[in-house]
Amino acid sequence: MLPFKKLSLHFPKSILSHTCKHFSTLLDNAGPMASLLTTRAVVRFRGPDAVKFLQGLLTNDVRKFGEPLGENKASPVPTPNLPAVSTPPLYAAMLTPQGRFLYDFFVYGPARPDQKLDESGSGPGPGPGEVELYADVDGSVLDELLETLKKYRLRSKVDIENVAEAFSCWQRYGSNLTGKSSSEEEPEASSVGWGGTVDQSGSSASGGNELGWQWHNDPRLDCLGFRGIFPSSIIPPLVEADKETDERNFLLWRLEKGVAEGSTEIPKGEAMPLEYNLAGLNAISFDKGCYVGQELIARTHHRGVIRKRLLPLKFVDKDGKEVEQKVSPGSEVINAASGKKVGTVTTALGCRGLGLLRLEEAFRGLGSLVIQGQQDVKVQAIRPEWWPSEWFIEPEQSTPA
Repeated sequence: MLPFKKLSLHFPKSILSHTCKHFSTLLDNAGPMASLLTTRAVVRFRGPDAVKFLQGLLTNDVRKFGEPLGENKASPVPTPNLPAVSTPPLYAAMLTPQGRFLYDFFVYGPARPDQKLDESGSGPGPGPGEVELYADVDGSVLDELLETLKKYRLRSKVDIENVAEAFSCWQRYGSNLTGKSSSEEEPEASSVGWGGTVDQSGSSASGGNELGWQWHNDPRLDCLGFRGIFPSSIIPPLVEADKETDERNFLLWRLEKGVAEGSTEIPKGEAMPLEYNLAGLNAISFDKGCYVGQELIARTHHRGVIRKRLLPLKFVDKDGKEVEQKVSPGSEVINAASGKKVGTVTTALGCRGLGLLRLEEAFRGLGSLVIQGQQDVKVQAIRPEWWPSEWFIEPEQSTPA
């Protein structure tokens, strides 16, 4: 487990002290926030076989990182202090041979093609023919993950290194970063600080350093904001001192959107990736070819209907008022009228949570879902706005005689 890094807690700390009360209003008024993700760590893959190695392990198509970075592949938009940038990151998972979830990865490509310095800016970087990729991973299982990766390495020409001390993972999010297209976001965040609301004379400082580390659109959903890895020695661009906030605020932001992250929220060795909505989060390619655990994913996908899915939950009392700190992960959700189990709470913080529920039962009969053994705690299942319509399963109707 990585040591917990101290965060600056200023204005947005108030959100934590009001975990549920007026939660959405507080977030809407908070504006852009940034969180140092102390629960995440960074791993580096370096060598001529880096792309091939990850391609055979991860659920998404990693081959784009092996392609030349042409004019049409640059993302985000070039800026005066950063004329060319790396390939956008991707989100992916590593599975067991039986197709169960193990670890999630945010994979980042190499720095600009004209950049030949290492991460400190003081030495040579990858040479000709070398590929260097970085992955933002769950820090709580870092040692186990590294051991697993090295078992699969065999004769592949790839070095796998723990660079968690040198790099940190960050998320930038908030109300005015949602509901916009990527082109509308580009001036401020995608271009690391060169925009209409940013002092252009300070563009060099906002760029962080000369190595091109920058914010990228979160590869899962636009509403999650921006994600990036940065040298631990710097504060990322666009992070104002009074807007750096505890990462539990980002957890609350994700809970409201119905997005799990890491091997605790997506149970390691147990979770079915499609039930945890990884396909909708751009984590799975269905035409990339073989990878570990692919067979079950393909079979489940082509079968068509997923009857259980991860949903955002809200915990309330009999009067509909939000209740805090009364529900723990692992609690069972039941239908009070029938006594039938509907699903299980997987993550909980305050009055918000995530649960793996049967869709047919989740939205049937408002007010009928409760926590087993806590009949005074009602459960409201929420339909995420980003879900495609085909994911919803209507309750079965009785056939007229």
